[in-house]
Amino acid sequence: MIDRTPVSQAVARKIQSLIQRGEFSPSKRLPSQRILAEQLGVSRPSLREALMTLETLGLIHTYPGRGTFVADDGATPETPDSSRWRYAERYAMQDVFEVRMLLECRLARHAAEMATFDDIAYLVAATDAMEAAWARQDLIVNVEEDLKFHRHIASKSRNALLSQQYEQVAAYLAETQRQPIPFTAVNRMADSIAEHRAVIQALNDRDADAAEAAMKAHIRNTAACTGLSV
Repeated sequence: MIDRTPVSQAVARKIQSLIQRGEFSPSKRLPSQRILAEQLGVSRPSLREALMTLETLGLIHTYPGRGTFVADDGATPETPDSSRWRYAERYAMQDVFEVRMLLECRLARHAAEMATFDDIAYLVAATDAMEAAWARQDLIVNVEEDLKFHRHIASKSRNALLSQQYEQVAAYLAETQRQPIPFTAVNRMADSIAEHRAVIQALNDRDADAAEAAMKAHIRNTAACTGLSV
């Protein structure tokens, strides 16, 4: 099987592992991007993308003029705001969540008509993997499995143009799935997993209304973790 994991995601996993093993300890300053890229054997653009992912997930913090530091495990999370939103110069995070509501709720309706038993099994497996990753605090895999879940539902549309529209904005939508992680409590993640399973149940029941409602509740609750209302 060919490994299709983007280089930046593989780098993010590696750095997360180094942090979790204590090789990069809490509050420790990371090496410069030039040195770190050389140590990991990757290009600086791939490293920068990985660092942005890790910062969104709350594992590191970058301070202009000072460098990038591992997050302090004992620190209280900041109040959710848009300062960490990497696409701020293009679109507001609120706007992207609203697009998610429009696109994904409709796509969930279509998936209720189109999903096969294999699709249901795929979504169950992704949700199980997402839950297991959270339990071991593997934030990278947790979000990757979340992305797989939503992307697979989007692929099960009878409207090819609608699925294509999702793919065209997928990078922005994915960031709204990473953004809430630092502010996600254990009980909220349990609720999020339960919301995934409610969507799956609706798809399995071929209930388009229930699938749309379950997806709407899930996106709305995710947005609330970042202090937004949609």
